Amino acid sequence: MADTGIISIEERTDQLEGIGCKRKRVEDIRFTQGRGNYVDDVKLPGMLFGDFVRSPFAHARIKHIDKDSALAVPGVVAVITAEDLIPLNLHYMPTLAGDVQAVLAHEKVLFQNQEVAFIVAKDRYAAADGVEALAVEYEELEPLMDAHKAMDANAPVLREDLAGKTEGAHGPRTHHNHIFTWTAGDEAATQEAFDKADVVVKEYLAHPRVHPCPLETCGSVADMNPITGQLTLWGTFQAPHVVRTVASLISNIPEHKIRVIAPDIGGGFGNKVGVYPGYVMSIVGSIVLKKPVKWIEDRMENLSTTAFARDYHIEAELAATKDGKILGMRSHVLADHGAFDACADPSKYPAGMYHICSGSYDIGAAFCSVTGVYTNKAPGGVSYRCSFRVTEAVYTIERIIEVLAIKLGMDAAELRQKNFVQPEQFPYTSAFGWEYDSGDYPTAMKKAMDAVDYDGLRAEQAKMVEDFKAGKSREIMGIGVSFFTEIVGAGPSKNCDILGIGMFDSCEIRVHPTGAAIARLGVKSQGQGHETTFAQILASETGIAADMITIEEGDTDTAPYGLGTYGSRSTPVAGAAAARAGRKIKHKAQLIASHLLEVHHDDLEWDVDGFAVKGAPEKRKSMKELAWAAYNNVPEGMEMGLEAVDYYDPPNFTFPYGAYFCVLKIDVDTGVYKIERFYALDDCGTRINPMIIEGQVHGGLTEAFAVAMGQLIDFDDTGNVIGASLMDFFLPTAVETPHWETDHTEVPSPHHPIGAKGVGESPHVGGVPAFSNAVNDAFRPFGGVQTHMPHTAANIWAYAKSLGMTDQ
Repeated sequence: MADTGIISIEERTDQLEGIGCKRKRVEDIRFTQGRGNYVDDVKLPGMLFGDFVRSPFAHARIKHIDKDSALAVPGVVAVITAEDLIPLNLHYMPTLAGDVQAVLAHEKVLFQNQEVAFIVAKDRYAAADGVEALAVEYEELEPLMDAHKAMDANAPVLREDLAGKTEGAHGPRTHHNHIFTWTAGDEAATQEAFDKADVVVKEYLAHPRVHPCPLETCGSVADMNPITGQLTLWGTFQAPHVVRTVASLISNIPEHKIRVIAPDIGGGFGNKVGVYPGYVMSIVGSIVLKKPVKWIEDRMENLSTTAFARDYHIEAELAATKDGKILGMRSHVLADHGAFDACADPSKYPAGMYHICSGSYDIGAAFCSVTGVYTNKAPGGVSYRCSFRVTEAVYTIERIIEVLAIKLGMDAAELRQKNFVQPEQFPYTSAFGWEYDSGDYPTAMKKAMDAVDYDGLRAEQAKMVEDFKAGKSREIMGIGVSFFTEIVGAGPSKNCDILGIGMFDSCEIRVHPTGAAIARLGVKSQGQGHETTFAQILASETGIAADMITIEEGDTDTAPYGLGTYGSRSTPVAGAAAARAGRKIKHKAQLIASHLLEVHHDDLEWDVDGFAVKGAPEKRKSMKELAWAAYNNVPEGMEMGLEAVDYYDPPNFTFPYGAYFCVLKIDVDTGVYKIERFYALDDCGTRINPMIIEGQVHGGLTEAFAVAMGQLIDFDDTGNVIGASLMDFFLPTAVETPHWETDHTEVPSPHHPIGAKGVGESPHVGGVPAFSNAVNDAFRPFGGVQTHMPHTAANIWAYAKSLGMTDQ
């Protein structure tokens, strides 16, 4: 159609780069050139540097702090302790879980590397020297490191500040180290299902303490202007508006006088959701010293003191008929929360969304309980690349169903297929009350099994078992199956809030006279590609090309209030707000078009990037023309401009799902394994950018591989942290990371404006049990049932030895 000068619909659609386009990440232009702007890049006139003196003990009384020893160090300008904070009522801060956490240890330290004093100096080197020089006298106390012993009668009292308190944020406290006991499901109905079952299996499952370990550690820069009373705070914040609210509650500075800026963030994975003492102390330091104060933690501090993940000790049970129909599920969890309950979960659910643990299966009755306890470990409990304890929940069901398969002598994939929620059952209400929005589990499973040639793999495995038993080989093979359903898109305010604020999210769009636009959102990217994908959503909704739309996040002075990015909620919640705001823009543009074309607005139809008269497509107005008219020629009575804002409170969560298969081989004499193949099929609903989805899946699978096969934050009996450096904490490189095969099905969410479900957390959630199941499946023909994570070569070898498979 070049001879007429008319651009075809296909060409105009391609130029938009909207939903479904493999658009390159626009963020990468600055990142690959080293021009990102991170917290440690912030440099202000007269800026001072803060560093913490940390406890060498896990449990000890603070007898004396000699400030003079540090103040004598050249360059040190201040030493702040809890005694200085008490008059300001700042020695404790609220946590997202309804507890309080010591900003600086007062009278006692409760975990190794707890913050004891804050040294402020003219540069970071002087601050480090001051930390080394400060003399602190301790009286060491008996530490409590085993969560299973936390509520023993003779267990040491950890939280003396809670003495006499029999009620916590989530109900009665029955012991001085008890935080809460939370239940979900129908206990009586579940017991009835177990009573009539032919087969019952029970297994202890440990999901040990790990850490998100983002590339960039946590940090902040506070600048309190003593003239205006304005506080500006830069930081590694996944939820800037929430941090502003918490900062206001702690400092009593009016919220409109606080500006929080989250610049580029080098990964979050849940680690940067909460508020840390470093953030608070940079603010305190700036207020006291009337100069900007920067705090940046090092890697050992990040691993040993900022929010951990997991540390769930799980008893899981399934009840079934002899032919494999699951009748009931039961799970009891002991959750180690460390010294303070600083978990990042919705207020209503102290164990997050753990009650998604019935998974993808049509189970008639289910019950779970979670008991949280204090120990002498660092606090936290974040959802490391998952949505509020969903990884633990999926691990529970995907491991215990393997145990049931062994008991029944059934194939693991066959047992899952027998119990799937069927497509015609959606929307499906689980035994825990969740309403799964949509899905086609059998189709996804069949596609995955066909792709990996599942029958062929089982035949190969059987041959390797035969060769091993005949002494022809020392290798065994495992096929790890994982079919997961996740719950993301937190969330509906009827279910989710943080500190009483509903978990809605927001988008504000301004279309300029020239047809370009800026959209500001309440979420905050830490590498998910928001600047790319949100522009694509808006391009499809508004007809403005994606490269003409700027996405801005992370500044509370410009962005509308939002609850931030974690738990795969950006697209399900903020993406919906963006789509709805775009539709408001389109609606006003349609009214302007009807005015310009002199027809009723119902006589217009949307035409990719503008409006055309029905039956006369040559009579049209593009969005660029309509944007210009919005500032000079609008219908009588209409306001000038083309702007919209939307606050979206979703009616339900979204429920992405997937089928994962891991194939590995193990040398039983060394425990050394090799991942032969990993196939991941995801259904995240409408796919906005397939290339970014693939990148998100690759990243999540790499973290799942790390957690299942090596990551662990461990402690010795005296409370010393083991694994608090990258010499000990497993981060896979390109050398260790397997090749990932990705695939998909696509069943849109019926209640989401564009049908999207979210994908960023799914590969971690589904990946961990796939790896673990592969290891355990390798030992199944030899009587193995359950090995515990992490599946290091040493642990695999030890398990093989326990089964008598090696004399090495």
